Amino acid sequence: MLDTRRPGLAHACIAVLRRDLTLAWRQRGDMLLPVLYALIVTSLFPFALGPESALLKRIAGGAVLVTVLLAMLLALDAMFRSDIEDGSLEQLMLAPQPLALMLGMKILAHWLATALPLIVVAPVLAGMLHLPAAVTPVLLAALLLATPLLSLLGGILVALTAGTRRSGMLLALMLLPLCVPVVIFAAGALAAAQEGLPWIAPIAWLGAALVMTVVLAPLACAAALRIALDS
Repeated sequence: MLDTRRPGLAHACIAVLRRDLTLAWRQRGDMLLPVLYALIVTSLFPFALGPESALLKRIAGGAVLVTVLLAMLLALDAMFRSDIEDGSLEQLMLAPQPLALMLGMKILAHWLATALPLIVVAPVLAGMLHLPAAVTPVLLAALLLATPLLSLLGGILVALTAGTRRSGMLLALMLLPLCVPVVIFAAGALAAAQEGLPWIAPIAWLGAALVMTVVLAPLACAAALRIALDS
């Protein structure tokens, strides 16, 4: 006798996450492009500003932070591209599971495939610019909060431009203004840590913004996708 029960919500979430991570691993060359970009850009700072250790140490935190966030923009356009091309996004919209939750899993998979490798190499980038070792944990904490925040905001913008050809530059122009508050709080935490001042408050603001965005961004993304694909 056939089992006609609908798959559980947890099973559906795991299936979407596993599918996207498997597709990302099959195209792991694309996963390395943001990492390679970050390494190249960071290595250019000593050539442009000179090898003075004090100067590089002063700009190290902000330079690594901005480099990582810009590297994320390289893969932002591909968040839903393959799903739109093969029609799987329309099937996801017709599935019995909440579309916002399924899109949240896809954004999580994109963050794991794109931002997590950049966070892993962030200590290497910081070492190239002589960032003090005591500040590295603050840098990692700031990136662990800032990168998913930008992935969620980027998911909304990708949904708004779904089906638009050559939307990469448009996405970058739309997302860069949204990066400004994130960079301000993250860089403020790094600057405070380098000066030996309390740095918890900017990190707490980033965490509060991330919690709010985790709740609201998938809902906005689902609504934007329905509007973009129905038009």
